[in-house]
Amino acid sequence: MRGLWGAVRPHAARLVAAALAGVAAEVCGLGLVAAAAWLIARASQRPELAVLSVSIVAVRGLALAKGSLRYVERLAGHDAALRALAELRGRVFDALAARRPAEAGLRDGGLLTRMVSDVEAVQDLLLRCVLPGVAAVVCGVVGVAVCGLVAPVAAMVLAVGLLVAGPALAVVAARSSGRAAARVAAGREELAVRALDVLEGAADLKMFGADGRFAGAAGDAAGRLRGAERAAARVSALVAGAGVAVQGCVVAAVVWVVLRGGSGAGDQVGAAVAGLTALVAVESVLPLAAAAQRLREVWPAVRRVGAVLAAPPVPRPVRPAALPAGPLAVELLGVRVAYPDRGGVPDAVGGVALDGVDLRVEGGRRVAVVGASGAGKSTLLAAVSGEVVPVSGAVLLGGHDVSLPGGPGVWAGVRGLMQDAHVFGGSVRANLLLARPDATPGELEAAARRARFLEVVEALPDGWDTPVGTGGHGLSGGQRQRLLLARALLADPPVLVLDEPAEALDPVMADELTRDLLSGPGGGTLLLVTHRLAALGAADEVVVMDRGRVVQRGRHDELVAVPGPYRDLWEAELLAA
Repeated sequence: MRGLWGAVRPHAARLVAAALAGVAAEVCGLGLVAAAAWLIARASQRPELAVLSVSIVAVRGLALAKGSLRYVERLAGHDAALRALAELRGRVFDALAARRPAEAGLRDGGLLTRMVSDVEAVQDLLLRCVLPGVAAVVCGVVGVAVCGLVAPVAAMVLAVGLLVAGPALAVVAARSSGRAAARVAAGREELAVRALDVLEGAADLKMFGADGRFAGAAGDAAGRLRGAERAAARVSALVAGAGVAVQGCVVAAVVWVVLRGGSGAGDQVGAAVAGLTALVAVESVLPLAAAAQRLREVWPAVRRVGAVLAAPPVPRPVRPAALPAGPLAVELLGVRVAYPDRGGVPDAVGGVALDGVDLRVEGGRRVAVVGASGAGKSTLLAAVSGEVVPVSGAVLLGGHDVSLPGGPGVWAGVRGLMQDAHVFGGSVRANLLLARPDATPGELEAAARRARFLEVVEALPDGWDTPVGTGGHGLSGGQRQRLLLARALLADPPVLVLDEPAEALDPVMADELTRDLLSGPGGGTLLLVTHRLAALGAADEVVVMDRGRVVQRGRHDELVAVPGPYRDLWEAELLAA
């Protein structure tokens, strides 16, 4: 938790001020009740007004002080918590940036959880767990001291009652609520999955006559969640009821002990003061149960944040300060890539995606990479772009080794369209300008035209300003693919890698687009993965892969003319056509 404390430490003074204000407010509340009890009980004996004057002033002063201090505590506490959260968000972002999601075992949902809900949990830890706990402990001690001035036995009774209403009830509440919260969380997850199936798969479900069955399953999940939430509510209600019962028993016991210990009007005044003091003291520790419940809920999130901050950053490859301008030569020297198996250790047999690949592509050449599914084509592009780091071997861009050990990261100078490319929520124009913020309207149109996306833009309701949802929601698969391709072409990098850029298009348009990409003027070095071979006559070279190795190289006509894997793929495509 050292990293977590590092984010909170700069604002520790504000937190201490908030804690002191909260403690002072609770003590003023306790003193207010004790003074008011003494004033009322003593006034019933009709003493001289001078006897009551001090207590009258004390009641008014404590009442004003309690409200003012409570306001200060809320203001200082939230100010410190929000400042600490801002600091913590930055530290968590930096920690996640130092370790890419794949290294940290996270996906987009995991990153979102770390950045939002887990960090927000720290705010509850400070405001709803730490500060109430400090105030409860101090107020309980003061309450015992006040009762001790009236009757030592009453102080002992109150101390036992505080232990029951505070720590003991908090432990019970934390354990019971933990089980209930786990059932609620599981119910919400199940309902989310069921509801998503019904909403997003409504057309398919109706087509196959399964809509009623899936709707019923979602209803059952909602019923189970309802039951779990009711069980959680019952736990909270029982804890709250038990707290009130303990409070009443403690007050009655304190009053009985004081009255039993003596007789006369003085003991009646003492009983009133001790009883009401016990009432406020026990009430001040009752929030410990709620704090324990909340602590049980937020502690896993706090631990996850602490783990992210405590993990050492992965050292980055030492890259050249600046790569040469213009199209860059790409060279792979004995590159081997092995993906980890379930145990997290690279599999030496089945997990090998690239097995000692040697390949050199001269700057400015247009090269197509083909092969059967699982041959290693996409991994080859990922190694060139820096999405994966080889287990052994080296990747050179323009003669510079960019694959030094230390973790993956997209190399400077390499851009393109990979299978996991993302469409951001925003306008079509904003998604393209991500590649080149200073691009002119003419350059936007040229990239869109080359990607066969301009006709899509012209058909959209607001043209370039048409909003698209995160992930490309609102666009068809082919439209999304062409938007991403237009963005990659607009970037015009020294090395352009394209993984199945025409996958979602019809065969005729796919071949036209592939032929244009391979034969169009300008641009950097191009590596293009495709499963269609009809347009590859326009490529400077075709690289054929099989089982993680380069097995053939040459121009389309040369490869078709000789027996081998490429001619097999070509004949299979002709047969399918």
